[in-house]
Formats: sequence, structure tokens, C-alpha cells
Amino acid sequence: MKFNKKAIGYSLAGIIFIVYALVFHSPFKKEAPYVHNEGKAQGTYYSATYQQPDGKDLQPEIDKFFKEFDLSLSTYNPESVISRINKNDASVSTDSCFEAMFYEALKVSEKTGGAFDITVAPLVEAWGFGASIADTTHLPDINKILPLVGYKKVKIVNHKLIKENPDIKVDASAIAQGLSADLIARLLESYGCKNYMIDIGGEIFCKGVNPKGKNWQIGVDKPVDDPENTNGELQTIINVSNVGLTTSGNYRKFYYKGGKKYAHTIDPHTGYPVQHNLLSATVVAPTAMQADAYATAFMVMGVDKAMALCKTFNDMDCYLVYTDNDGKYQVTYTKGFEKYINK
Repeated sequence: MKFNKKAIGYSLAGIIFIVYALVFHSPFKKEAPYVHNEGKAQGTYYSATYQQPDGKDLQPEIDKFFKEFDLSLSTYNPESVISRINKNDASVSTDSCFEAMFYEALKVSEKTGGAFDITVAPLVEAWGFGASIADTTHLPDINKILPLVGYKKVKIVNHKLIKENPDIKVDASAIAQGLSADLIARLLESYGCKNYMIDIGGEIFCKGVNPKGKNWQIGVDKPVDDPENTNGELQTIINVSNVGLTTSGNYRKFYYKGGKKYAHTIDPHTGYPVQHNLLSATVVAPTAMQADAYATAFMVMGVDKAMALCKTFNDMDCYLVYTDNDGKYQVTYTKGFEKYINK
């Protein structure tokens, strides 16, 4: 029997093609596993869950990012850009992280009528909630500090922060973690990740689906006074994807003096910690930085003003927990938030 060499060649080529198709294009190809990282950053804890196409563990890259980010916006690092600006170091220039934070902060300040204000730093320190240790045995002299507060008193010119008064200080703690979540999202996407969730001290950005192939499920804490974060009781669970998410509240950072509670959310207009019935504000927005800033602003504004402002946005929603006149927990949320609630 004679074999046709040409036919054999074609057969072998066909077999190779089929093998190639099965290995590289088969619908039964095993998907890459999800990777989970966690650690300490920015004075809190972070976690990242993601699916990298090659199964690569990106924790070294994530930790490297945090070190670089802290050199820009950490008030706990004396060598950071923001710390050197607060010390009036004339040699320091604003970097890309600082400027991204600054210009978003100005937008939120304008939209909220100054309820959000990064120049609130002297007040935050005076009330004992800043990076430096403050004397909380006596109430601060607000009249002396208020002249140092006001987002219109600072501007960036040629990568330098210009202050009306050298004693003005800036505090990015109510926006920086949200920004870092957004930037880590970019980092993950640069490595091909399409499904991921980043949580930095409660500032979250997520995209795609979780390991079960569903939207990411995020628990919203019940706003019970719990400085040690040991309660664990949830107010609700929401399903989200392709959004930033933040919950702000006065149930973690606070202290009592003379039988009165002083919480870390400071009203830039009065100079005092806020005193109203809004317990927590959860915001869903296109970026974690936006959600972070508005959640803080809403805690300053209170239920009615926060809800009215949020309704003016087409791409942002909120979920507010408050107490009624009888001291009972109540919730209110924008119509657009309904689609996120786990039913």
C-alpha cells in the first residue's frame, strides 16, 4: 500500500491546528483563579481580590504602590509631600497624587458649599483626631482656628501649594483612601485584571464579578458605637460592580468629655464636631475618591441636605441611616440605590 505524503502532511497540519484550538481557544479552558491579598496601609487594613489572567500574585506591586502613595498623601509620614507642605517646606512640589486629590476636593467643596474642606486639618488636630497628639482635656479655642479654615484660601500654582496664611494645613484623610483604591484599580487593570475588588479601610472600588460569577457583595455596618470594630452587625448587604463605594459614620472615631460625645467629623463652618441624627452615609459613585469625599460631606450636611444634593447627580446614589425623634433607626436612600440592595 502506498501512502500519499502530501495527504499525510495535510493531516498532521490539521491535527496540530485542532490541538492548538483546544488548548488556546477551547470553551472548556480552565479560568485563572482569584488571588486574595491583604495587609496594612495608610493607618488601616487593605484587601484586594482579583483575577489575573495568568494567575499572577500582584501583592508586591500593590505594596510598592502604597509606599509610593504614602510619600505623597500620608500625614503620618513626616517626609510625605503633604506633611512637608504643612510644614511650609518651600522646596516641595505637588505631585500627581496630590494634585488629583486637590482638584477633586475643590470640586466637592464647591458642590457642598464647603461642607467638605481639606483645610479642616487644624480643627481635626485640635479636637484630637489628627496625626499629632492633641490635648483633649480642654476644648479648643475655635475662634483662633477658624480663620485658618477655608478651601478658597489655598491654590496650586506651578506645582506649589499657595496658602493665604502659612499656618493653614491640609488633611486628605477623607479622600485619599478613595483615591488610592481607584489607582490600585488602574494597577490591576494594567496587568489584565477585569474582575476585582479593592477595599482600603472601607473605601472600595470593584469591577466585574466575584469568584462565584456574581456582582460583589458588600456589607454596610450597622452604625453602632464600636471603636474597636468588634460588633460586626450589618445594616444591609448591597450588590455592586464597576463602582466606587464608601460608608462614613461617627461610630468608630469618637470620645466622651463631660458626658458629651465628640466625633471625628468636623463641620468646617462651625469648627465643632457635627451633632445631628445622621449616623452613617453610604455613597456609590463612579470612583471611590468621589464616594469617599461625598460620604464625609453628607455626614456634615445631615439627612435632608445630603439627600437633596445627592438627587441632583445622575451617576451617584446614597443610603443614609439616621435616628428619628424616638431614637429609632431609620433609613432613606435615593431611588437609584434600590438596584444595589440585596433582596
